[in-house]
Amino acid sequence: MKPFRFHREALAEAKATAEHYGAIDPRLGQRFYDTLDQLVREVCAQPTLYRPFDPPARRHFRRPFPHAIIHLDRPDQVWILAVAPFKMKPGYWKARLS
Repeated sequence: MKPFRFHREALAEAKATAEHYGAIDPRLGQRFYDTLDQLVREVCAQPTLYRPFDPPARRHFRRPFPHAIIHLDRPDQVWILAVAPFKMKPGYWKARLS
C-alpha cells in the first residue's frame, strides 16, 4: 500500500465538507470522514485501478456522498489533489498540478 499526501486545498475541502455534513447531523459528518478514509485506502492499495479523469489524474467515489477524490499516482506516493463535489466546475483543481 502506497503512502498518500493531501494537497493543502484538498484537505481544506475535506474538512469543510465534513463540517457541513456534521452541522446537519454529527453522525453524517463522521460517515463522510469514514467514507473518505475508505476511498483513500482503496486508492492507495491500487492507484491505477480507478478511472482516468482528465489524465493524468484519476477519480474514485462512492455513494451516498456526491464527492470524488481526484488523485495522481506518483512513484513514491498517491497525491490527493481534490475532494471534489460533483457540482463543482470541472477541472477547477488543475492549478494544483504545479
